[in-house]
Amino acid sequence: MPEGSPMRRNSKFAGAILLILLSQFFFISPASATGFLDDPVPPPDDHIVIDIVTVNGSGCPPGSAAVSVAPDNTAFTVTYSTYLAQVGVGSRPTDFRKNCQLNVAVHVPQGFTYAIARADYRGFASLARGANATQRASYYFQGMPQTEYRTHTFTGALEDNWQTSDETDISALIYHPCGQLRNLNINTELRVNAGTSNTSTTTSFLAMDSADGDINTTYHFHWEHCPNS
Repeated sequence: MPEGSPMRRNSKFAGAILLILLSQFFFISPASATGFLDDPVPPPDDHIVIDIVTVNGSGCPPGSAAVSVAPDNTAFTVTYSTYLAQVGVGSRPTDFRKNCQLNVAVHVPQGFTYAIARADYRGFASLARGANATQRASYYFQGMPQTEYRTHTFTGALEDNWQTSDETDISALIYHPCGQLRNLNINTELRVNAGTSNTSTTTSFLAMDSADGDINTTYHFHWEHCPNS
């Protein structure tokens, strides 16, 4: 059949139309695959309650962590009172690394579910020249795959407040399974390395604690309606 014949052109056109129709039929966005819509859902009106079920780790002894929910149900905050890693004068050999695992139960109104869309971490760093530190975190629902650790690095000399943010694309959000009771696990870690600093004359530390409640970690909700609710 000649290359430019009407029949050949019509065959190509029909093939292109069929390819477009098939691609639209089989394509499902990651958000739609979960049964949720892409449009944002306003937070529920009923107040959200969050209970700390267990707290473990060298950076958060029992009674040293507290949780509070924002009045508009858009986020919740975790405040630590003794979360600090350090090296140098006055430090013990194990103080260079501190960690904390919180297991929290988030009680939400029926018909709603949530994911953690962004986490903001805050603290204070005092690092001698040559020292460095890292802060990392992850979270996951019980019985579900753990999210990857996000790591942030700080380099001395440094004497200032710090803040980091971990944000997840909407298409990659992991939602609490509707109709199930699965607690949220939050894992965090602080680590300080002496590097080339002189640990006999200096102290370097990275803190995520707060004596006055002004420094805290904030987890931002992304709300959705449960399918068929």
